[in-house]
Amino acid sequence: MNLFRQQLGISAVLRVINSQLPALTSLRVPKSITALLDNVSNGLILVTGATGSGKSSTLAAMIDYLNQHKRQHILTLEAPIEFIYTNKQSIIQQREIGRDVQNIASAIEAALRQDPDVIMLGELRDLESIKMALIAAETGHLVLATLHTQGVVQTLERVTNVFSSNERQWISAQLAGSLKAIISQQLVPATQGGRVALFEVMYMTQGIAHLIREGKYHQVTTLMQTGFEYGMQTFTLSRQQRQYEGLLQ
Repeated sequence: MNLFRQQLGISAVLRVINSQLPALTSLRVPKSITALLDNVSNGLILVTGATGSGKSSTLAAMIDYLNQHKRQHILTLEAPIEFIYTNKQSIIQQREIGRDVQNIASAIEAALRQDPDVIMLGELRDLESIKMALIAAETGHLVLATLHTQGVVQTLERVTNVFSSNERQWISAQLAGSLKAIISQQLVPATQGGRVALFEVMYMTQGIAHLIREGKYHQVTTLMQTGFEYGMQTFTLSRQQRQYEGLLQ
């Protein structure tokens, strides 16, 4: 909820959050993402998209999938807490930024001393939170976080450009070593009403890692287009799949 003053008095904007956790299948998330969660134990996974694109729902569904299928200690750092999790196979602890901890960077630093297997973050908003997320990922934790970016290339550029020019070689090397996947999404009107999600998905390969180290982000799209066997896809391919399914014109 957001309260603010305006000409006629006080107004409020409220966001309705479904109390029931979404499932990856109900969100029509690519099956390769399930395989990723089954096999990865450390590194950074970024879920990106514009406001209202469904990032929080996808992230929640990923955490719930891990909760159902793995015995892990999962720590969420959120601003604010949106979905409430019940322990299943895993133990989940939820902390709210601004209430339980001062800020996301200090929360990640504290989390490294609390022995989590998985750290789920809200949006990475600044240099310090991105740097701490990468440190957590490279020290053996699986880190899931969101960014307010559209598409894989823009995400790579956004992460890099928050750093000074003399740090960008370092951050490119960190990304190449720690990043496991970028899942970017957008919601578009469906044929029968409502909205349907389109997904652009990149998984780290040796070829993509080399391009990231070199800062050649725009060439990543070419490898994604030929990386269908790895589960990668562009928004264009995702749209074609939705049309084939009869969900889009």
